[in-house]
Amino acid sequence: MTSAIPPIPPQLPPARVRTRVRVPLHFGDGFQVDAEVATFHELADGQEHLALALGTPGVGGTPLVRLHSECLTGDVFGSARCDCGPQLRESVERIAEHGGYLLYLRQEGRGIGLYNKLDAYALQQNGGLDTYAANAALGLPEDARDYTAAAQMLHTLRAPRIELLSNNPAKAAQLAALGITIARRVPTGVHTSPSNLRYLRTKAQGTPLTLGHGILLQPQGS
Repeated sequence: MTSAIPPIPPQLPPARVRTRVRVPLHFGDGFQVDAEVATFHELADGQEHLALALGTPGVGGTPLVRLHSECLTGDVFGSARCDCGPQLRESVERIAEHGGYLLYLRQEGRGIGLYNKLDAYALQQNGGLDTYAANAALGLPEDARDYTAAAQMLHTLRAPRIELLSNNPAKAAQLAALGITIARRVPTGVHTSPSNLRYLRTKAQGTPLTLGHGILLQPQGS
């Protein structure tokens, strides 16, 4: 018997699945896995977010879920300025082993867009600003991401209780406020390189407005 869809919090408009399609994924290191990709109607921000079902979500346990913000430079071109590409690769394999969903969210540059992200890169490169200060210098938020659509997707997928694969406490806090129960937050690996170490230190420290991520790095100079 099909279980009823869990109730959606009154502040959260419902979404509907638009399409489901099987897509074989093949990464550059040879890792392969099949995903069922879902698209949606009525997402709150009107963006074309995707949900990739990997393994067998929810069978024998709570689904493991990663909210991955789109990063064209890191995910597609392998930019070493961030850790987005390696995090995406790690997340797909871990979710496939456990069973769950990767939500691929169209939130380039923490929600400021691709061109603004590259403008911020230029300030970091030429002005010595960190990733948050560069956004502020452009008159943009340190982190403009909103996870309302992600919560809609999870409710529609009948996954109101999840294990969240993330180092970012803000993701867990927003989802919890939108009716998603976080059974536990599972940290991702720390993918360092000479090019992204300053970026990762900035994420770890955070700012008064943006919570630091739960990643452990050796003290500078160690």
